[in-house]
Amino acid sequence: MPLTMGTFSYFPHTGEDIQRMLGRIGASSLDELYADVPRDFIFKGEYDLPSAMSEEQVRAWFEDMASKNTSLKIFAGAGAYDHYTPAVIPYITSRSEFLTAYTPYQCEISQGTLRYIFEWQSMVCALTGLDVANASVYDGPTAAAEAMRMCVACTRKRNTVVASSKLLPSVLAVLRTYAKYSGINLVETFDVTEAVAEGTLDLAGVIVPSINRFGIVENHRGLADLVHEMGGLLVEYCDPSALAVVKSPAEWGADIAVGDGQSLGIPLCYGGPYVGFMACRSEFMRKLPGRIVGQTSDAAGRRAYVLTLQAREQHIRREKATSNICSNESLMALWCTVYLSLMGPEGMRRVNALCYEGAHYLHDALLATGKFSDPFEGAPFLKEFVLKPLVDVRKLQQKLLDGGFFAALETEEGYVSFCVTERRTREEADALVKIIREAEL
Repeated sequence: MPLTMGTFSYFPHTGEDIQRMLGRIGASSLDELYADVPRDFIFKGEYDLPSAMSEEQVRAWFEDMASKNTSLKIFAGAGAYDHYTPAVIPYITSRSEFLTAYTPYQCEISQGTLRYIFEWQSMVCALTGLDVANASVYDGPTAAAEAMRMCVACTRKRNTVVASSKLLPSVLAVLRTYAKYSGINLVETFDVTEAVAEGTLDLAGVIVPSINRFGIVENHRGLADLVHEMGGLLVEYCDPSALAVVKSPAEWGADIAVGDGQSLGIPLCYGGPYVGFMACRSEFMRKLPGRIVGQTSDAAGRRAYVLTLQAREQHIRREKATSNICSNESLMALWCTVYLSLMGPEGMRRVNALCYEGAHYLHDALLATGKFSDPFEGAPFLKEFVLKPLVDVRKLQQKLLDGGFFAALETEEGYVSFCVTERRTREEADALVKIIREAEL
């Protein structure tokens, strides 16, 4: 059906406007404009849309749709965690000065936006122990990939990056994509220390998890010295929530820290939007992609905020750019900033204590059913862990789903993972265990 102004009366362009634009580019109609699109990809039917409704009818319609969803109790993690969101956060982040903010280029009218980005950067530095952080990137895996490219940019002429195969699968997948199209030699290995010790002449960097995909808190003692001896940089992928209680990247000697801010109170919401973060030592600041907001003074001597370094292709010569990031997740960075402000150090420690207690309780209760064994017995974990199932995994997962639980995610090794956050109660854990104990698997 040809597009006409009568079809979409709410479009701001008049028919005359459209014809003038089409004439400028040498097209006689909108159909001709899209002539390059294969006909098989063009929808030719009528849209199945409901008739116009009143506001009350629209609300009832969406409520009816929502009622068809199945609400599960989440005992799964794998990089996305069901942490509590304080009720005040949506109200603060929906204030007009935040919700309508788009770009902070014009600092004279963007002080609110620049202020909260500055606070976010400061909090990331406090969590990681590193000197400087950028505004934000899309998500954790993207931040890891940008850090990989940053290692190559910082070490020059070095092109090999070693990545732990114990990183989250989503992180590894994005690293592979970036490496392929950036010409980087990405080496994945289960034993990073051994791979680095073997020696490679062009080692640019090493990427390891703070807490690996099995939920185990890793020990990186001596790794930074080894990587630096080989001429590379050490990158640590972190869960920022856990940084309240585990050693920071700076304490391990890391040069760059990355991760996803989702665990800082961002709801799961079908996978997004999330927010990535990057922090580094000051000597690598000029290679840090994205934006950096700095503090200064205005003409009257008052504190003010401005964009400072921006090492991306919009602002410097493309061939010299560290990254082609053209936007950032600053609204979600605001969300995390409000969360950290509300929780404070003590609140963050309490969250981790509740996660630890719940996870260890469930771990021991599951082993007591006799239907699992522990492949990493004695390894330290915080809120997530894996077990080796001694039963059919598919039947196990289905029984849990039927009982209202989302849990027992299967790993490529055949383990199943469980995660307990502060939102899960002892009663819920007992109910999950009861299903497994009584099920015929």
